[in-house]
Amino acid sequence: MTSVSKLRRHLPASALRLALLGSVMGIAAVAAAPAVSAQEIRVWSGYPELAPFYEHVAEGMKAQHPDLSVKVEAIALREHEKRLALGLTSGEAAEVIELGTSTATRYLENGLFNAAPDDIAAFVQDPANFNDFFRDSASYDGTVYGLPLFRGQSALYYNTEMFEAAGLTEPPTDMADYTKYAEALTQRDANGAPTVSGWSLRLSGGGQGIAEKFWINMFQYGESLVEQDAAGKWKADFANEQGRAALKQYLENVHTLKTVTIEMPADAEAFEREQTAMFIRESWVIGDIAAKAPDLSYATATLPRGSIVAPVSLWISGEGAEAEAAWAFAQAANEPDNLLWLLDNVGWLPNRSGLDYSAILKAKPALAAFVDYPDTYEFFSLPNIGPVEEILTRTAARLTEAFANPALASDDAAIDAVLVAMQDEINALLQREGLLAE
Repeated sequence: MTSVSKLRRHLPASALRLALLGSVMGIAAVAAAPAVSAQEIRVWSGYPELAPFYEHVAEGMKAQHPDLSVKVEAIALREHEKRLALGLTSGEAAEVIELGTSTATRYLENGLFNAAPDDIAAFVQDPANFNDFFRDSASYDGTVYGLPLFRGQSALYYNTEMFEAAGLTEPPTDMADYTKYAEALTQRDANGAPTVSGWSLRLSGGGQGIAEKFWINMFQYGESLVEQDAAGKWKADFANEQGRAALKQYLENVHTLKTVTIEMPADAEAFEREQTAMFIRESWVIGDIAAKAPDLSYATATLPRGSIVAPVSLWISGEGAEAEAAWAFAQAANEPDNLLWLLDNVGWLPNRSGLDYSAILKAKPALAAFVDYPDTYEFFSLPNIGPVEEILTRTAARLTEAFANPALASDDAAIDAVLVAMQDEINALLQREGLLAE
């Protein structure tokens, strides 16, 4: 069994679609949040764009909780993770903590998050509210600790005016097309140097992001960075034809075809400024474009095989009245009206089942690539294991070095050697933690 097949069992495309579009149930359990006495709580987030959402939730609670003061502190994700490492171990963390499951695992292993009260555990375990995948993402060793909130899920963004100018009428459907399209879309100066990249690849920046984005591309070739066996152990086994194809595509685009360079503007900011024609990213970019580049002509499309799904939940720390107020806030954040506000105004996809997205999709059709996909579409997630961040960071370091080496682009044996070294390092980390599969 691999990580992919395990996730398919938990999150088939049809099940996720049903979860997104099914009937709304269990609302009363969330709406009936208990009253709390005068209390101040803090909300720590790793996504600055989510600050308005949490403030919106707090504003909506005033009628039922007039004495509750909510302080939202949203900073960049990597800084947020550093803040958590210090805050949770010193007992100075916020009462409401937003965190992805893969990172939360280390704190769950050490008992640093509160177990959910019985009524909230029952709410999370109700299949009318969350499917098995999201229930499990907020649980540890069979006990519910968090309230699932939103997820990261990727799709292709492409500039429709640039596509039209290049004579492209449809988005790419396989990875070979991605390279062909990148060549057609790249704009160059008189000397042939690219001025607008055809395809913005993640070549630099935060380490984990580099490895995660490479994993997304490699997944389209049918391979994963780590896979789980039937015994629950993990192993890296990507030094093969699929892994080579994924890494070689990066190298060819950077060094041979020069459709993108390490120095060029990248990611959402570059797309919004029309400095790149297409890139792969999560749904939050739709809200960002609406705010920063409302006149941009663009569309979205599903990826050739499937996407990463990164579930994020709200976790609670503290005791007594603080913890009670924190759970009340987490419940309020999960009310359907607030979740629809989240999607409509911020762009992150809610995890809760039974939400009616029809009005939002009508106004923002770009969201369709994230909620309306083929039945064959597949999903994978980061493994919920302690060393996942070290694995991603070390992998990213090796990838960054490889991306900067033009000699690799035409040398399959050298690419294979990079993959073997990367694979061996991951397996050594898994062995150190007692997680390596045979």
